Amino acid sequence: PDNPACAEEEYSAIADDEDPGLSVNLTFDINEDITMPMIATGAKPRIAVLREQGVNSQVEMAAAFTRAGFSAIDVHMSDILSGETDLESFAGLVACGGFSYGDVLGAGEGWAKSILFHEDARKVFADFFARSDTFGLGVCNGCQMFSTLKDLIPGAERWPRFVTNRSEQFEARFSLVQIQPSPSILLSGMEGSHMPIAVSHGEGRAEIDKFEMNSLLASGQVSMQFIDNTLDVATTYPMNPNGSPAGITGVTSEDGRFTAMMPHPERVYRTVQNSWHPDDWKEDSPWMRIFRNARVWVG
Repeated sequence: PDNPACAEEEYSAIADDEDPGLSVNLTFDINEDITMPMIATGAKPRIAVLREQGVNSQVEMAAAFTRAGFSAIDVHMSDILSGETDLESFAGLVACGGFSYGDVLGAGEGWAKSILFHEDARKVFADFFARSDTFGLGVCNGCQMFSTLKDLIPGAERWPRFVTNRSEQFEARFSLVQIQPSPSILLSGMEGSHMPIAVSHGEGRAEIDKFEMNSLLASGQVSMQFIDNTLDVATTYPMNPNGSPAGITGVTSEDGRFTAMMPHPERVYRTVQNSWHPDDWKEDSPWMRIFRNARVWVG
């Protein structure tokens, strides 16, 4: 990394002979398909898989939501900005990862501002967020985008900004996270679980002052934290790949309908996508539960 302190922390971690390595502990049945009753009805609620120029992982995201019983619809920002599409017919919205506008700094913020400063688009999103029957997920670039839209998202006022990694490098890793108790509908029933997840970002550091951070933690709106291999909150590089205070890497709105996270669950929802996994995992990884939770919530 460009940051010498991060390099020193990584070197110290390599020298640690006591490191137990990655582990998994699940508080739910990985093989239980909680969506079976909904899928049996044949109903397929619509989810908008939102993308902008340079966004990626939208195919994996659509595949995961489709597998959970949704009808995943590709919605490009140009469809909304032109007035060709709105969000009235959608139960859910997912803002995908990657690099909107190519590999530029603050890309997710730029994406959000194309909504905030466009009168019609702003209304489309504000109306969607305000409905009580909608949910949303922002991942990576989409997490940065969601956090910039927090003024439009009820109960998201405390969310941090997401800025350049402490290492000053793009970080692509398989990192250990723990699911915290929170109102997030997407992480329902997963509280207390820890497992690895794909991380791939250059701007994942939560920027928040200490008072706001303590308020966010106390409110139960921190839904996911990086942990080290001894299962403590990760404060050093590379177990905390971006330098977020308190290992914050997932947040939720007060009512749990909207969740933003830096890591990529859609890249590891199948066991075969994981570079390491326990031998007894079958087709599904634990991350498939997020998409199924969404389908159960919609009903």
